[in-house]
Amino acid sequence: MVNSQLTIIKSELFKQGGLEKYTWQIAYDFCSRGISVTLLTSGNVAPPRSDPNLNIVSVSPDYPLSFFNVLQFDKACHRYLEQHPSPIVFGLDRNRFQTHIRTGNGVHAAYLKHRSKEEGIFKKGSFALNPLHQAILSLEKKAFEHPDLQVLFANSEMVKGQILEHYDTDPKKICVVHNGVEWQAMQKPFECWAEKKEQKLRELSLDPSAFQFLFVGHNFRRKGLEKLLRALATMRNEDFQLSVIGKEKNLKIFIDIAEHLGLKEKIFFFGPQKESLSFYQIADCTVIPSLYDPFANVTVESLAMGVPVVTSRYNGGCEIITPINGSVVSSLDDPFLFASALKSSLLRSKIQNRACTVRDSVKHLDFSRQLKVITETTMCNVCAIRSCH
Repeated sequence: MVNSQLTIIKSELFKQGGLEKYTWQIAYDFCSRGISVTLLTSGNVAPPRSDPNLNIVSVSPDYPLSFFNVLQFDKACHRYLEQHPSPIVFGLDRNRFQTHIRTGNGVHAAYLKHRSKEEGIFKKGSFALNPLHQAILSLEKKAFEHPDLQVLFANSEMVKGQILEHYDTDPKKICVVHNGVEWQAMQKPFECWAEKKEQKLRELSLDPSAFQFLFVGHNFRRKGLEKLLRALATMRNEDFQLSVIGKEKNLKIFIDIAEHLGLKEKIFFFGPQKESLSFYQIADCTVIPSLYDPFANVTVESLAMGVPVVTSRYNGGCEIITPINGSVVSSLDDPFLFASALKSSLLRSKIQNRACTVRDSVKHLDFSRQLKVITETTMCNVCAIRSCH
């Protein structure tokens, strides 16, 4: 007996990250279309709002060992689906089976491949022994190669290529849908960026005459902050400042690197922020030097606020970068090559006309439109299943 028309899988929805927010948005979008949705998760979850079409089921508790947590959640979901079958299983997590998958976290096999280039020989060797990595790789392979998989939504062509490189997945099943952005909702904050800029610069004790670079992200090493600092060190005589926002447990290491490189007076660490719109209002350029990012949301957020982007080719978001709205750095390991892109940005400080052009470059990526592509593609499968019964 079919218990739900559509089941969504996402663990730890009690967290407040971007993927958790996206899960709620896609669940409510399906509900608004009259679809009966069961949301499988873990832990105690309070939904943002009630909906008669939404049923939340917590299938497993949390455990202190992360690799055991991943496996336990997968087993619990598998057991639940055996008892409560659903024609559409939409996964946003690491699980062995889904009919539809959105790979917001990218391809773990590709991530480890990129990390191995940055790590020492002992760290690289530890990947094969780390039970969490092995658990994720096993689940990833089962999910991407499952014969009942219908659609795999990748958020960049880069991720699609990595799936095909590492797994035996039918390319016809892969649908690339770039990350969306709340383009309409950001209209008002964008319109007042010029009047807010001076006030915010004063609040942060930043120089209003200096070119303002912005770095946004958690886990500074993976996001490439050290490589950015080394590139900026080659142009330390230029008139610029860099604001760094985000969470980093080893913050002192990066503060020390900045000081060692002679950048102490130019780099400002502001820690994690509840909202980043005010930082986009003061920024002239956002730098995203990711070592591996399926599609950094900062890319579209920055552009929607009229701020051009300099990013690495290892960020799937680089696919929406054009000469109009930024540039892509081919190698982060060459600080002078990286710096050349940053120096070019110095010649294009943010002015109203230029900011409007940058913002308009991502109008087609309005979140509601991108979400609609995913839900309607999935709905086609729901309708097909209905017609067969």
